[in-house]
Amino acid sequence: MNFGMRHLLAGTILFMLIMPCTCVIGQHKSIAATSVVDLVKRYQQPGQVWVVNFWSTWCKPCLEEIPHFVAVANEMKDKGVKLLLVSQDTRSLYQSGKLDDFVRKRAWKAEVVWLAETNADYYCPVVDSSWSGVIPVTVVINLQTGFYRFVEDSLSEAQLRALLAEALKPGT
Repeated sequence: MNFGMRHLLAGTILFMLIMPCTCVIGQHKSIAATSVVDLVKRYQQPGQVWVVNFWSTWCKPCLEEIPHFVAVANEMKDKGVKLLLVSQDTRSLYQSGKLDDFVRKRAWKAEVVWLAETNADYYCPVVDSSWSGVIPVTVVINLQTGFYRFVEDSLSEAQLRALLAEALKPGT
């Protein structure tokens, strides 16, 4: 192998090692950190019906609703439904790998990201101007139909299904 090829190979390996990955069980790497601005840009792209759920490991109502969020989103993925679980846990929990372990143990088949923000007074209104800061919080959005709902409370499976049915209606 020549000198240039070795550098290309080394650079590719280095890129793969430092590239942020998301947590999808079965392909678990590490959970990607994201800013609130990048997060909002991501789910404001047309083509998907986004279910964006903000949660933390210490939030019992959050942990109770996530399993049915995962089940419903996976059941409806062929309709363009995409679930994004946004952890608001502490930086130390994220950096120690304990957040990865927590998610891995639950075997959620969903994308998980960590919100790398510490000032709720800044990031809450970026997500929605009415957000008081409590969790769980869910945003359901379909830019193609103009559907947007912000729910600052737990959602039952039936409530989530009803929101998604409305989000999937043409011209909502």
